Amino acid sequence: MTEVLFVAAAKPQFGVLADSVRKFNALGARVHLAATFHLESSAEEVAALELTGLHQLPQSVAHRSQALRRKARTSPLGMRVWMQSKSDSWLRERARKADVMVALDPGAVYTVWRLAQYNRSAAAMFGIAPGLKAVEGLTSQGGSVQRRSVIPPLDAVARDVRRSVDGLPAAVMRTATARPVMRSNVGARLWRTAVTAPGVPTGVRAATSRYVAEGMQWAGRTSGAAIALADAASKIPDLGLKAQLLDEGVMKEIAKGLSPRHLGKAVAAQLAFADREFAAGRTEQAATALDRALFLAFHRVLHIDQLSSPLAKDAEGFVAPLYRSKAMQALSRPQGRRTPYKKAPADRPLRLLVTTSANDNFLRHVLDHFGDHPGVELRFLDLAASKHLKRIAWAGRRMLEDRLSGGTSDYQEEVERLFRPYLDWADTVFLDWSVGPAGMLTTIDPGDTRIVVRLHSYEAFTRWPHMTDFSRIDDLVFVAPHVRDLAVSLVPQLRGDRAPRFHIVDNAMDLSGFARPKPAEARFNLGLIGISQVAKDPKWAVDVLERVRRHDERYRLILVGGDMDPKTSRATREYRREFEKELAPLEESGAVVRLGPTDDVPSKLQEIGTIISSSVREGCHVGLMEGAASAAVPVARDWPFYAGKPNSARTLYPEGWVVGSPEEAAKRILEATATEEAWRNAGKLAAEHALSVWDWPVVRKDFEKLFLEER
Repeated sequence: MTEVLFVAAAKPQFGVLADSVRKFNALGARVHLAATFHLESSAEEVAALELTGLHQLPQSVAHRSQALRRKARTSPLGMRVWMQSKSDSWLRERARKADVMVALDPGAVYTVWRLAQYNRSAAAMFGIAPGLKAVEGLTSQGGSVQRRSVIPPLDAVARDVRRSVDGLPAAVMRTATARPVMRSNVGARLWRTAVTAPGVPTGVRAATSRYVAEGMQWAGRTSGAAIALADAASKIPDLGLKAQLLDEGVMKEIAKGLSPRHLGKAVAAQLAFADREFAAGRTEQAATALDRALFLAFHRVLHIDQLSSPLAKDAEGFVAPLYRSKAMQALSRPQGRRTPYKKAPADRPLRLLVTTSANDNFLRHVLDHFGDHPGVELRFLDLAASKHLKRIAWAGRRMLEDRLSGGTSDYQEEVERLFRPYLDWADTVFLDWSVGPAGMLTTIDPGDTRIVVRLHSYEAFTRWPHMTDFSRIDDLVFVAPHVRDLAVSLVPQLRGDRAPRFHIVDNAMDLSGFARPKPAEARFNLGLIGISQVAKDPKWAVDVLERVRRHDERYRLILVGGDMDPKTSRATREYRREFEKELAPLEESGAVVRLGPTDDVPSKLQEIGTIISSSVREGCHVGLMEGAASAAVPVARDWPFYAGKPNSARTLYPEGWVVGSPEEAAKRILEATATEEAWRNAGKLAAEHALSVWDWPVVRKDFEKLFLEER
């Protein structure tokens, strides 16, 4: 005979319950009901239930200690039910003998879960249907039932859930999300199933899923919280609400530095909502949803603060769902120029406007050179220096709304008013970084001014290129072929016949100043310039160090640059914590030396005999190029993001510089530094290459050709 224990904190629907008890009895089960609601007031309905046992649980803690009464007053419903019932001898006796225990309503869940801790062979269920299924399993298997939870039926749960959520949201939230419940697999599954109960009203389902998700988060089950929200979203027909719930779930995982399992669904939901609103002519709502879809798809935790990115495997496949959206297709439709740009007149200097927003790190030599060039009249504009220009340069949602509207917008008029004077003055605009300002600039027709934009590497991992109308850009400059390949695979506009001309131009670097004599002891110093991003993966360099020190303990690693900012993201914080843990004993022994940030890299490189690029991805890695110019032996990791592709670190650097593993890196270092003569010869060859290919006198000619000849 199968023993079944029902626990109820609220009056059930007796008609449904009576029918269900008969089904249990037909399976040979003996059903007992323990209730905290007043049984005598429902004596007639209870009598019709055909129960084997019936018991009135304490309805309050009025006769208990003052301390317990005080605690009960501040406790949620589920906790109070347990406080009232946990000392009841009848309940404990029945729970010990039960094969299946069933919570009939949300208020009873916590009590059933606690009872299940004392009888671990019993199945603990939420709802009549899961309980019935457990009994059927016992009957068919003739043994124990694996404890699990399944979807509770509407008749048993929906009414109580609806009433609780609408009337006592705080109590329900705390009941549903009690940490002890959510920390157990049984308790977490019991509540996750409630969010997918059939027939539950949309508002109730959404509210309940949020309470459950919050409780799981409190209990340390971040992915469980995301799953609960996604499960509820799958049952919600309202596109806007579905998108919100999936968004919330994805952001819970992102906040913990995790790659969200439902990212694709969340992005798709935002796109579906954007498409509906766009089709209905509600461009503001469509722009907001599309902006959110792009924000989620290109969140920095996915692509920048990790050692890999979905773009590494299949960049074109990653963005394909985006471009199936009608709203996204409207956004990416080329507007083009009304007239071609004019060549600069021969009777006066070229009017060159160089502009950026707060980041002029790679412009110093360009500005110095063309500022003194007789054939150029130069102006420099930092958009971040003007609050009005800065505001419109990064107004992503307004850009999207303007593009979706297909006409003149307030945003477009503002860009015209603020930026047109610069366009009217310039013959050529050189915009560094293809981010927000590029999207802003291409919302208006450039007139007869030539537009040149440089895309470094970072931008390819953001949403901004997808918000830029490249048909209004005449020339797009890349710092390396592999960056060009990635950008082209990501942005369909760059593959069309209205794409800009492409150029590969190295960063402007004065490398001659790095050629300084190195002391003999520098031979055993490995160097890493820049460790402020996860993508630099300095742990790889530490691995290399440990391998070479097994052969000779004179080797040490010198780290130059500021540390990773833990406030950037949880993913960055976790990587830095692990890195610091590895570094601590090495620093203590003197095997690792941290020099911190510096304005004088050439002097620091004098002490470095081998320069390492440990990154998982780079545009060109200036630090490695500077190290090579200083006659340090270059050891570049075959950046995993690009490894094996037509263009990569192996096509950017000379043969022999690039290694595929820490073992290869250690081997190259030990061979190149085996003797002082071998080390100096290898360094000399590296310096000759760096100065002949990347030094400013060489690269300057490419910039002059770009601005003054290709007109």
